[in-house]
Amino acid sequence: MFSFIGPINNPLDTVNPNGYGNVNTGLPQFITNIVTVIFVGAGLYAFFNLMFAGFTYITAYGDAKKLQAAVASINMSLLGLIIMVAAAAITGIVSFILFGSATAILSPEIIGPGSI
Repeated sequence: MFSFIGPINNPLDTVNPNGYGNVNTGLPQFITNIVTVIFVGAGLYAFFNLMFAGFTYITAYGDAKKLQAAVASINMSLLGLIIMVAAAAITGIVSFILFGSATAILSPEIIGPGSI
């Protein structure tokens, strides 16, 4: 139309043709990071609790109360780890059933207009 001006391009088209920046940040990424931190923290806590309970078990020297406390601590740590793994597995299964992707709930992907 106006050839003396040249083409006028939308600056957003060169960055992202959908007109969005990185939309996979914000609240979904924050929730994913919080869940990851909780899982890592719980795993580290269970690991160190198991190490301490194992040391207590080894050094109990037949003391029934120390042995009982160490075994209870080991059992609770292992139960906590089992619950963590089960929670992640159940979340993945529910996510796969509802959304067709096992990571859809814990790592959601936001799709903007024009990207389908």
